[in-house]
Amino acid sequence: MARKDTGIAAAELPEVNFSDYGDVRYLHLGTIWVQGSMLIDAPYDIELEYVQRMMAALLFMAPTEVASKHAMQLGLGSAALTKFCYKKLRMKTTAVEINPQVVTACRVWFKLPRDDLRLRVIEADALTEIQKPQHQGTVDMLHVDLYDHEAAAPVLDSADFYAHCYQLLAEDGVMTVNLFGRDSSYEKSLEKIAEAFGPQAIWAFRPTREGNTVVLAQREPTRPERAELLLRADDIESRWGLPAKKWLRLFKPVV
Repeated sequence: MARKDTGIAAAELPEVNFSDYGDVRYLHLGTIWVQGSMLIDAPYDIELEYVQRMMAALLFMAPTEVASKHAMQLGLGSAALTKFCYKKLRMKTTAVEINPQVVTACRVWFKLPRDDLRLRVIEADALTEIQKPQHQGTVDMLHVDLYDHEAAAPVLDSADFYAHCYQLLAEDGVMTVNLFGRDSSYEKSLEKIAEAFGPQAIWAFRPTREGNTVVLAQREPTRPERAELLLRADDIESRWGLPAKKWLRLFKPVV
């Protein structure tokens, strides 16, 4: 998660807890709302459907080059994306999370490894952190999943914020965003992303049953042929076990 005002004290951040249901562990921020999950017996797989879709940037990358790329997550959640990029894809991985309790919970309850040469978890406000010069133009795969403790709406969802995300990306970089919330407006969020990236750069999934809509934005717009995407999807499934061929039935350019 991230906060709207960088002046909020750490004491005001929500309490972090978890619950187990069957073979799945869920992360909560002081409410019943699920902020992330983990398969207890397969902690480096991705359990939630919308989180799997957040990996759709792989459709625009050569599989043999993925391990040489840099992934960044804004909002750690249960660390599902961070762990998958680091453990399964073997990418350099950076996560930005404002709540130190979330970082601790992920280390203790959700099998997040300690930092090393390829993995770095930064405890910071995402809006402030992404404007630092050292991050500009370095990120190939950017995941944006920033929600408050009630999962009501994206905490950072302005055209300026998405413009900063655009500046993070390398030349062929891709951003995926989770748009979900009882108070959020998908169309307004889409307009803000298009303002920063251009409408030709935007792709979107149909919503999941739970109401999550994953939107993808390319720094440099491309329109691969469907045959090429099918080949890439088959490779993604065989290498990493993600349901990429199903994605193509639910995923298309916005314009």
